[in-house]
Amino acid sequence: MRKDIKASVGKRLGRIEGQVRGLSKMVEEDRYCIDIVTQISAVRAALRRVEEEVLKDHVAHCVEHAISSGDKADQRAKIAELMAVIGRAER
Repeated sequence: MRKDIKASVGKRLGRIEGQVRGLSKMVEEDRYCIDIVTQISAVRAALRRVEEEVLKDHVAHCVEHAISSGDKADQRAKIAELMAVIGRAER
């Protein structure tokens, strides 16, 4: 993972970690259920953005390297791996 992406992802995950701690506190304090669900939705959206950033970096680095290497087996493996992870993300 590129340094700038790693730093960005780390910052985002730190914020998400704080959001999750906030969710836990909301549950402890018996906050209104809809408020909790709204915050859960925000955490999921933030995680999706992190996932997109990591996947973009993967394509730009790992998949691009496999394509430029000319190694057909590596190319097929990287594409299959990418398709599998995208398929899982859709669920």
